[in-house]
Amino acid sequence: MAYLSPKRTIAWQEGNCIDAYERLGAHPMSGEGVRFAVWAPHAKSVCVVGDFNDWNHRTHKMSKDSSTGIWQAAIPEAGCGQCYKFYITSSDGTARLKADPYGFYHEKGSHHASIIYEWPHFNWSDDAWMSRRFALHQPDEPLSVYEVHVGSWRRSPSGDVLSYRALADKLIPYVKEMGFTHIELMPVMEHPYGPSWGYQVTGFYAPTSRYGSPEDFMAFIDACHQNNIGVILDWVAGHFPKDEHGLAFFDGTPLYEHADERRRVHADWGTHNFDFEKPGVRNFLLSNAFFWCEKYHVDGFRIDAVASMLYLDYSKEAGEWLPNTFGGKENLGAVAFLQDLNGLLKEHYPSVLTIAEESTSWVGVTHAVSEGGLGFDYKWNMGWMNDTLHFFEQPPQKRSEESHSITFPVTFAFKERFILPFSHDEVVHLKKSLWSKMPGTLDEKFAQLKLLFLYLVGFPGKKLLFMGNELAEREEWAEGRALNWSLLDTDGHKEIKKFVTSLLHFYRSAPVLHQTDHTADGFEWEDLSRKEKGMYAFARIAKESAEKLIFVFNFSAQQVAEYQIEADAMESYRLLFDTLQAGDGILNIKITDPVSLKPLQGVVLRRE
Repeated sequence: MAYLSPKRTIAWQEGNCIDAYERLGAHPMSGEGVRFAVWAPHAKSVCVVGDFNDWNHRTHKMSKDSSTGIWQAAIPEAGCGQCYKFYITSSDGTARLKADPYGFYHEKGSHHASIIYEWPHFNWSDDAWMSRRFALHQPDEPLSVYEVHVGSWRRSPSGDVLSYRALADKLIPYVKEMGFTHIELMPVMEHPYGPSWGYQVTGFYAPTSRYGSPEDFMAFIDACHQNNIGVILDWVAGHFPKDEHGLAFFDGTPLYEHADERRRVHADWGTHNFDFEKPGVRNFLLSNAFFWCEKYHVDGFRIDAVASMLYLDYSKEAGEWLPNTFGGKENLGAVAFLQDLNGLLKEHYPSVLTIAEESTSWVGVTHAVSEGGLGFDYKWNMGWMNDTLHFFEQPPQKRSEESHSITFPVTFAFKERFILPFSHDEVVHLKKSLWSKMPGTLDEKFAQLKLLFLYLVGFPGKKLLFMGNELAEREEWAEGRALNWSLLDTDGHKEIKKFVTSLLHFYRSAPVLHQTDHTADGFEWEDLSRKEKGMYAFARIAKESAEKLIFVFNFSAQQVAEYQIEADAMESYRLLFDTLQAGDGILNIKITDPVSLKPLQGVVLRRE
């Protein structure tokens, strides 16, 4: 007996099924128990075990639909809140206990069972946000993202992690105060190993139960939307861990992964790569993206480690990887999957953003699929980030030798639609915090951090800051503890937070800073004649008005005197920001004389 409708069966066989979660997994039926379904095409037999049958694998056997490889069973004794797994016997007689790949909720602790969960009739209150979202997500609109790890942003007074609802109560007012437009959550999908930060996912369809129920997570997103804050999920679509209860060798064969070890194993992370050429794998991932859009109203996906998906030789030596059918290193299945993912999302959810963490020079990441691109809305500008941090880590007296780190990123700034990220990856694994990267004395560190944030806001591209950067966090981030909020009791850290807040609100209010992020006519070098002395000046120019901002930076340890803005007799300028002044607002002082820049000082001037 077929479990899917004829139309869905065809979509499943072709790898274009976008709503598999509606049929697979555990679905309570009104007064009739629960129906279960799982994809395990190469299994000899599959049974459902759980609280309802004392975990006896002989009680409830499933039947197989040979056209799809989906096993099914209806169990009257099963009910909501009970734990369950699939008892899968492979062709060689080996049995495995597996959590439900499509499970909506998973238990805490070490047993990793799935939980039968009746989908709540959640009373969403975000109609106003959802109706505006398409307009807010246009490329000429401001986008400033606060990247958050739920378990370590704040803790309760007793040291416990915050629930989703408690997080909403504390995080949303903070993000509004700071001026961010979006929150990006590091992976909240169920994962057994906390120090993986969520990047080793076993429950792709379930928000982790560490912080509450699925309904609690809906309430968090709904509250964000009611406060005009978007929510972006960090989505891991390239690989999965080898945990016994997870996807690895799910039916006794390499099902979700590739049969050849050269394509299957990701040695860097000790994980298995998804095999994107299998229709069942495509169905699983495509449906997962649609699931978060439909059931949780998410506003975007930051797709992790896209480079590792695109290249078959990623982090591998010669002989360790298997070429594609044309002898190349491109993962053709991954390319097709990403193009289809972005194309289908644009068709069904045109206001949902997709963002690629892609660290190579792959051409067309944000170009339309119809033009041969991958179809993402944005790409993280890793080149800009690496060059910028390299420059700032140099002692001021040596920066004259590193001028290319400032000038070169402009040469590729408009080839893609970029987000400029100072993410969690830059403040872990002995890389030091942003504050600690800055050389010099205590005062010089604070001065340079202000320069860094001013440069971030001025440079073309959308913005992303990882939590703690705005506090001038001194220690590297660690997932097992909260940020050091007591730093705000000291003047230097308090001033950094005020400065970042002023910058973010100014960024949102000034069209010149976001309307022309992706076109070269919105940027011009104002002065590079003194770059050997560590001084740079560039202008941001509005698209449809005469608005012009000039950013002037003295990255050196020397004073730069008498910087004269080239202007005709009818023009005048106002000083809006000065990194050496108080960090709690725009200065708005009219400039009549040439600007004299002190060491490690930056200013923003606006043409009247």
